[in-house]
Amino acid sequence: MVARLPPIKFDYLESFTDDTGVFQHAKYCVPKRNEGYTTDDNARALIACTIHHRLKNDPRTVRLANIYLAFLNHMQKPDGNFHNYLSYERSFLDIDGSDDCMGRALWSCGCVVNSTLPLDMKMVAKEIFDKGLPWVFKSTSPRCYAFALLGLYQYYLASADNNLKVNIGNLADSLVQHYQDEARGDWRWFEPHLTYDNTRLPQALFGAYMIVGKSKYLDAAKESMDFLLKTQMVNSKFVPIGNDGWYKRGGKRAFYDQQPLEASAMVEGNIDAFYATGNERYARMAKVIFQWFLGKNTQNVMVYNPKTAGCFDGVTPEKVNMNQGGESSISYLIARLKLEELRYYVAESKRQRDSSTKKAVGKPMRAVNSQLGR
Repeated sequence: MVARLPPIKFDYLESFTDDTGVFQHAKYCVPKRNEGYTTDDNARALIACTIHHRLKNDPRTVRLANIYLAFLNHMQKPDGNFHNYLSYERSFLDIDGSDDCMGRALWSCGCVVNSTLPLDMKMVAKEIFDKGLPWVFKSTSPRCYAFALLGLYQYYLASADNNLKVNIGNLADSLVQHYQDEARGDWRWFEPHLTYDNTRLPQALFGAYMIVGKSKYLDAAKESMDFLLKTQMVNSKFVPIGNDGWYKRGGKRAFYDQQPLEASAMVEGNIDAFYATGNERYARMAKVIFQWFLGKNTQNVMVYNPKTAGCFDGVTPEKVNMNQGGESSISYLIARLKLEELRYYVAESKRQRDSSTKKAVGKPMRAVNSQLGR
């Protein structure tokens, strides 16, 4: 039985954000100011705002999105690359950020470009994106490619420019090459190991397929997504790869510690797989996987905290980690928002079928945007 979904609440995100950005870590539900802020978390928060504003048109979302976009603008260096860590005193704590933070920043800015947020914010996001994109092609990280692809996908939906399509194809080709180099036998993956945020790789290829249409993108996306489902669904429960050892090809997978980031990525990725393929199995799996937050996990513990609207930091062999940091709480929020988006999509698709119009399932996200009436 699928538990009833909690209401969508931005209360915790608001309380965890000051006029600089969203905090990185928490002691229980109290921000740890001494550990500052990250580009990674503010990019995630900005993505959540773009989805929420399209769904609800809530002015609070605009205020929060403005804070997170301003943070990314501040963290971008004059050469287009990004810092990742900022202290509470607003001092940069690194020289160059990670490839991941660069990719996530671009992803979030692509979401803003293709959002219902004010035009001025879209213009800022576009400038950040255009300035940062060349750095992606200097990276060798598959996740950086995937995050940037997710941003390019959103950007292209707002502006169907051929240069964007070419960049999507180039990055998708690189991801497929990684897949072809590493996938063998039962190991259908892009790397010789499963680590963190794994689902972003097939998720990005589903998006690339919807824009470019190459069957090799769809084939690699479906095979790798199905591999993740086979590996992480145990006795009808989602069991994400644990970060205490990960999972190397030919070795034993780690079952703990389980992170909200992984559950959210699988929810989002399966929903996007449904949009790309029309295969309702992916939509069903997204709903099942979301139950991990609500107690359907190996420890039978609530990971979402309905009292604060935050999310605990993970599931350990003994208990739930009671801290409610930025990554965990935003990951939960995005997963919940994606399920709400899916509900709108399915309802509108049914309405169109009932009125004998063209079936919407499988169209790019521009169809979802229009179905939401924005």
